[in-house]
Amino acid sequence: MTAEMNIQNSIRLELSRHGHYVFRANVGKVKLPNGRIFDTGLPKGFPDLFGFRGSDGKAFFIEVKNEIGKLRKEQEHFQQAMQITPAICGVARSAAEAVRIVEEG
Repeated sequence: MTAEMNIQNSIRLELSRHGHYVFRANVGKVKLPNGRIFDTGLPKGFPDLFGFRGSDGKAFFIEVKNEIGKLRKEQEHFQQAMQITPAICGVARSAAEAVRIVEEG
């Protein structure tokens, strides 16, 4: 089974090679020295990668999953919400699939 981080890295490289701009959504919580919890602020379900197409600037959001990975409820809701926008949104399990999502979207 392929680690999602490896798939994510290959997607980032391949999308960049195709002239697209891609960013990793680094999310999580951390406890600060004063005991306060810091949350990155991105909503639950926000995809792993986002960016814009180099050809026309159209925004895209990609959730990365391995061969057996399934969307959590919050991720399903994000995908559904994007269907009514002009943004591109999809789930990719490989770099080739991510390129197809971005370039055909």
